[in-house]
Amino acid sequence: MADAPKKSKISSSRRLGLKIRLLNTAFQMLAVEKEEKVKERAAALSERVPPLTLTGLSLQDLQNLCRDLHHRIDVVDEERYDIESKVVKNDKEIKEMSQKVYEMKSKLKRPALKRVKLSAEDMLRVLLGSKHTGSIDFKANLKTVKKEEEKKEEVTDWRKNVEAMSGMEGRKKLFDAGQ
Repeated sequence: MADAPKKSKISSSRRLGLKIRLLNTAFQMLAVEKEEKVKERAAALSERVPPLTLTGLSLQDLQNLCRDLHHRIDVVDEERYDIESKVVKNDKEIKEMSQKVYEMKSKLKRPALKRVKLSAEDMLRVLLGSKHTGSIDFKANLKTVKKEEEKKEEVTDWRKNVEAMSGMEGRKKLFDAGQ
């Protein structure tokens, strides 16, 4: 008996009538809202952009007007770019936060892994099991590298070098040194 659906107290014709009235009211409210948005947009545009009067202006006045309009366009583009970058940043933060919330609510949580320091022998013992006997020295088979000392050039008087390299003799010395 408890599983049987409860019978509605409102008749289906009355429910349908209420639904139709609600939809009509919502439709009227949407129409009014659209009209208000159009009026707000027109008011904002008339406030921000005054009407242009181009008749009777000289060439210099028209050029000044164009420069002013270009400057205004640049300012608006900068504002738009700033707002757009803020929106992108906020969207990214929202996605990160929602991911964190999802992870917090989820039942399957991954535990934080701890870094374990194993020596080479311990690692071989784990991998090979009982087959591993004795110790292996990995460093014994490595080649040794000797570091060569850098050749340091002698510091000489640059004036003598310039005098020695001047003229045809200096070019001959450079040519001979290149071969």
